[in-house]
Amino acid sequence: MEQNLISKYNVAGPRYTSYPTVPYWDEARFTGDEWKSSLQRSFKESNHSEGISIYIHLPFCESLCTFCGCNKRITKNHSVEVPYLNSVLKEWEIYCRLFEEKPVIKELHLGGGTPTFFSAENLKLLLNGIFKNAIKAENAELSFEGHPNNTSLEHLRLFSSFGFTRVSYGVQDYNEKVQKAIHRVQPFENVKNVTEGARENGFTSVGHDIIFGLPFQTKEHIMHTIERTKELMPDRIAFYSYAHVPWIKGNGQRGFKEGDLPTADEKHVQYETGKKMLLEAGYVEIGMDHFALKTDSLYEALEDRTLHRNFMGYTASKTQAMIGLGVSAISDSWYGFAQNVKNVEEYQNLIQNEILPVYRGHILNEEDLVIRKHILNLMCSLKTSWYTGNQFFKNLPDVLISLKEMQNDGLVEINTNFLKITEKGRPFVRNICMAFDMRLQRNKPETQLFSMTI
Repeated sequence: MEQNLISKYNVAGPRYTSYPTVPYWDEARFTGDEWKSSLQRSFKESNHSEGISIYIHLPFCESLCTFCGCNKRITKNHSVEVPYLNSVLKEWEIYCRLFEEKPVIKELHLGGGTPTFFSAENLKLLLNGIFKNAIKAENAELSFEGHPNNTSLEHLRLFSSFGFTRVSYGVQDYNEKVQKAIHRVQPFENVKNVTEGARENGFTSVGHDIIFGLPFQTKEHIMHTIERTKELMPDRIAFYSYAHVPWIKGNGQRGFKEGDLPTADEKHVQYETGKKMLLEAGYVEIGMDHFALKTDSLYEALEDRTLHRNFMGYTASKTQAMIGLGVSAISDSWYGFAQNVKNVEEYQNLIQNEILPVYRGHILNEEDLVIRKHILNLMCSLKTSWYTGNQFFKNLPDVLISLKEMQNDGLVEINTNFLKITEKGRPFVRNICMAFDMRLQRNKPETQLFSMTI
């Protein structure tokens, strides 16, 4: 029965870090002025009560990992660091001029690329520049993505001095054949050193990213990787499916053959095996693809019903407004989205001319806002409801009818005003969200836009 469900529901679908998803943004009607107005509105509504989040994209890497779909620039030339960071700080100044008061930073995350490509000295310049124009919230959650092979003690001490308490390391898999296939060779000792180094420098939440469904990967590899991970007991684990999207230009995912990838059934076995081992080790499943110890803030957010999801993934710090700085970074005002240009030189030229480097976006209409809330509920708490009129949208009855088959398969429970995803339905949460996705339902793609859901 389980294999039949996998075959039935393993279709291409979004990961829902936003709604509408990027391919369904109404770019033709989007304007920069509308975007600025939506952000100013959100800032006025939430800066005092919640503060804002900042995501900074640092795109440089010294080598290409072939599993990665992120926007990156491969170079060993570190002279690119300071000019790029100066542009990021200038972009931040442009945004700050839109506001009538200093932003309160509740959450700050450095992603990439490889943030630890940058020297600790240069990262200090970046952080000083960000906080010069802002107030750091009392319980701000500051985090960065670290590469186990180049995160140094200087990096950890620098971040700790600014109040960073969370770091995530990309582990992926400990098997050498898999590591070579994805061009990410890193010994367990490197991961051990940076995990222990973070804890010794005051980090209270250390995360490891583990991927299943990689080329040449087997169930035994997953078991070995998680056994080794248990030796370190990271506070959070992102255990997620490899997103095979080789059609995206420049993502490096053509370094192995299709036949080298596990089948959908094999991937599901890898997921179920890993999930079982993590639960037995004391981790709690958080939303989709994430696990945390009960001592971690992500688990506390789940219990307090404050868990949030945005372009940075799951977060314990909900803010209405999130500003993305750097190439390809996406900003979210709740009422609108805006994405920066993806080319480093174009980005720097626009900033030099005092122009926000946004090249596309979407302003949400009333229906978008209602559906966005339902999808956020499903992704964060595996349930949603429509008790009040402002949670209802005209196509909701059609959505519930379309979910009847999933209800018959035991994936969801539906009553008059309420929908809940069952334990059996957890692996299919993306499929369930797709039923609510009116923009997808009204304009189903003729070509594959998304990775497979299973």
